[in-house]
Amino acid sequence: MASDYTESDIKSLDWREHIRMRPGMYIGKLGDGGSPDDGLYILLKEAVDNSIDEHIMGHGKEVRISIDEEGRVEVRDFGRGIPLGKLYDCAAQINTGAKYDSEAFKKSVGLNGVGIKAVNALSTFFEIQAWREGKTKALEFSKGQLTVDMKNPRKDDGQTGTRLAFELDRTIFPAKAKFREAFVEKMCRYYSYLNPALTVVFNGTKYRSKDGLLDLLREEMENEALYPPIHLVGNDIEIAFTHSEESGEEYYTFVNGQNTSQGGTHLAAFREQLVQVIRGFYKKQYDPSDIRAGIEAAICVRIIEPVFESQTKTKLGSTTVAPEGESLRTFIGNFLKLNLDNYLHKNPQTAEAIQKRIQAAERERKDLKGIQKLARERSRQAKVHNKKLRDCRVRFDSKHKRREESTLFITEGDSASGSITKSRDVETQAVFSLRGKPLNTFSLPRKIVYENEEFALLQAALNIEDGISELRYNNVVIATDADVDGMHIRLLLLTFFLQFFPELIRDGHLYILQTPLFRVRNKKETIYCYDDAERQKALSKLGKNAEITRFKGLGEISPDEFKFMIGPDMRLDPVEYEEGKSVKELLTFYMGKNTPNRQEFIIENLREDVDRQVA
Repeated sequence: MASDYTESDIKSLDWREHIRMRPGMYIGKLGDGGSPDDGLYILLKEAVDNSIDEHIMGHGKEVRISIDEEGRVEVRDFGRGIPLGKLYDCAAQINTGAKYDSEAFKKSVGLNGVGIKAVNALSTFFEIQAWREGKTKALEFSKGQLTVDMKNPRKDDGQTGTRLAFELDRTIFPAKAKFREAFVEKMCRYYSYLNPALTVVFNGTKYRSKDGLLDLLREEMENEALYPPIHLVGNDIEIAFTHSEESGEEYYTFVNGQNTSQGGTHLAAFREQLVQVIRGFYKKQYDPSDIRAGIEAAICVRIIEPVFESQTKTKLGSTTVAPEGESLRTFIGNFLKLNLDNYLHKNPQTAEAIQKRIQAAERERKDLKGIQKLARERSRQAKVHNKKLRDCRVRFDSKHKRREESTLFITEGDSASGSITKSRDVETQAVFSLRGKPLNTFSLPRKIVYENEEFALLQAALNIEDGISELRYNNVVIATDADVDGMHIRLLLLTFFLQFFPELIRDGHLYILQTPLFRVRNKKETIYCYDDAERQKALSKLGKNAEITRFKGLGEISPDEFKFMIGPDMRLDPVEYEEGKSVKELLTFYMGKNTPNRQEFIIENLREDVDRQVA
């Protein structure tokens, strides 16, 4: 029988308790640092964003960030410094801050007075210190509770500014959570691109940009630009874009220095208004998809009192540049109409290159039209009759609370898919079975995706024909045998995704499933080993008489054993881009006709691997 609903059931939490009990409301998913949108990076951003806002308001030209091996973070700026008498309020008084006053911080990111309070509440150690007018004051906290109070400021000749230091609370974050240098470095680069007059120093390395978003585009583009990027700068707006031969669209969007990775109203306005200006310049009603095919663009706007769709601020919801001001759509449209139109008139070679790219996209779209009709018919039939797909109930494109767990395993052959299908979580795990080695799509045109039935069905299963905004599974996992054939199939699938759907990799959705090579067991215990070192360790634990089984393929692993391998502790290797390499370079090396170079690479790596095992 349900308990009575009484006054004692109604509880009021103070700010610390609420943040600690419901951290997801403030920093999104906790994570372990393996993804750039994990909560620990949100905490770091909250600490740094206050320093960036100071710089934007004209105070301070350098921000220093340090993270030591133990994970302790320190952020120091050289702005005006928090008023010493309000240090406690800014660190531990919810809904307190300077940014409610638009005169002090007209176009800042943090607006609701929560940011560093969340850092404070979720840290076992948190220190805040400010320097102003030859004096300093510092406070220390643990889990939001004040532990050391410097009641009165003391004299100090340090430069004006603010310092924050914190250590993650491991009772809330996973014990193995740690900051990845690559993600923090990218964050620092982005800060420098958005603030060309600012120097960001991370663990001694300086980041500074000369050309703003133009530098970002040069750094991030994996594909060769068809013409020099167009760079347009105005009051509170900056845009850089170019086109490549790829068919997708890639955008880097920012509001007041905040990376809005999920876009929002400013991105929608740019996409729409770009089409209108291009149509007006060429005096032709080109299809929007043809105009935007292959575009790579970076957009930054600065607006007063932005409204984001969550505390993590990854998607803009504002429709105006200021409360009761002109619409974002009009603001971006007027800017493009004047500046882009002028640029194209002054740069006829660029204008010609853009028109040729649009015409190429138009031809490709028309060539694909008949094939797409066949593919869509297959897709409709596949939803009912596709024997190769074993779907799950919870999908990423839903609002279900477990949507981020949704996973599609891509397996080779019916035996492997059979074991995974029997042992999977039918709520969140789906299985797509390949018939054998898929086609090598390297350098083939996009229509091959539609002509090849297997790839057409895979594309339909993922629902990515029109981009990944409606992706049906958050995790796409390639599960192949740990042998030569399995590796070949893995490369062929990677080639397919890299060539036609790179955003799937760029946004962190593609993984490789690690499967054990050995099973070591005695009558009391079974240990699965993923390499020879683990096998040796298992033998030393279970004894030399333990039974050793060498798995030759996934089909040899029973459904009962697979439950462990695809359960909560499954090992997934994220597929990531190699720094400094373009997609075209990667594919040409691994899948092209440069056989001698590739053979030399394989021989060298095999030699290193053998030497390592012998040692």
